[in-house]
Amino acid sequence: MELELTPWAEEDLGLLRRINVPAMKGHLGGPEPEEKIVDRHRRYVHMSITGTGVMFRVALPPERTPVGSIGYWDREWNGSTVWETGWSILNDFQGRGIASAAARRVVALAAADGRRQWLHAFPKTDNEASNRVCRNAGLSLVGECDFEFPVGTPIRCNEWKLDLKTVG
Repeated sequence: MELELTPWAEEDLGLLRRINVPAMKGHLGGPEPEEKIVDRHRRYVHMSITGTGVMFRVALPPERTPVGSIGYWDREWNGSTVWETGWSILNDFQGRGIASAAARRVVALAAADGRRQWLHAFPKTDNEASNRVCRNAGLSLVGECDFEFPVGTPIRCNEWKLDLKTVG
């Protein structure tokens, strides 16, 4: 599948607002207030500058239509710093394999980055689509775990992981 991953930029705030709707945030604690969206946008823009990860705008050629976001970032997990990955594809574009294609591309980018050995994802146990994306991207299911998202909100997730040293 042809798609473009472009590092998150100032002009992507509108896309983040389009993602921040009840239909898109059902598995992620619901929509966030505007000030949280602006803070998240700032973090996304600065991730690559600080070296704590990279967030990307997912777009479809040839018009470069923005359809969502995906990225990887630092997460402390079980006493180690790992990459965590996550994505959001706008509802009108779901079910077309876009998230899986973007996730496979992020796996390659995170492996090429070389700073972390492990890539993890933590979709809710009942989020069949995101769990399928993990499998399609080559991550292995470790099992269920407790997680917080947003911070302070406990959720039950599946832990998926991939040894980036085995990629490519």
